[in-house]
Amino acid sequence: MTTAPHPHPVDHELIQAATHIARTRCHGDNHTVAAAARARDGRIITAVNAYHFTGGPCAELVLIGTAATQGAYVLDTIVAVGDRDRGIVPPCGRCRQVLLDYFPAIEVIVGTDDRPRTLSVTDLLPESYVWADHQLDTA
Repeated sequence: MTTAPHPHPVDHELIQAATHIARTRCHGDNHTVAAAARARDGRIITAVNAYHFTGGPCAELVLIGTAATQGAYVLDTIVAVGDRDRGIVPPCGRCRQVLLDYFPAIEVIVGTDDRPRTLSVTDLLPESYVWADHQLDTA
């Protein structure tokens, strides 16, 4: 019998931060999704996607770089929210893989605005390929 993943607390402040950025900073076709993440030190980092027809980076990926520029190298929880009040947007496959590789313990808020839930990135990518596990030891 398969059991459901254990529920994790939902960081509603992150959802509010991403929703605020989506409403105030996402304009036109270039910026359509906002992301917010909780850094290990408690700070909230926000970012928006950079859409381009060649495949611009998603908001989650822009957020990773933004966090690094602010000295936040460990993120505990992340959420993405769509513009035009589309609500919570789950990460795409590429973002799930990148989040797993950068932050194997990160939690991701998914679901709907009225029923959000928090899952570990490994719940979103079961039996996943972990890049770090396959690198040659150079020492």
